[in-house]
Amino acid sequence: MSDFLHMGGYAIYVWASYLLGLLVVAVNLWQPWRAEREVWRQLTRRRKHEERMRESETS
Repeated sequence: MSDFLHMGGYAIYVWASYLLGLLVVAVNLWQPWRAEREVWRQLTRRRKHEERMRESETS
């Protein structure tokens, strides 16, 4: 097991590559989720604003 973790002396490069790859995958999952959440917030704000405008027109 120790030999596997040390990767023949190249462990720092191999594990850094794995970590960087994992980071890229995580960012690729997180960014669209965050963008979708922001779109939903904007749509909710717009809907509430339009409802208030309709209420003020009928008053």
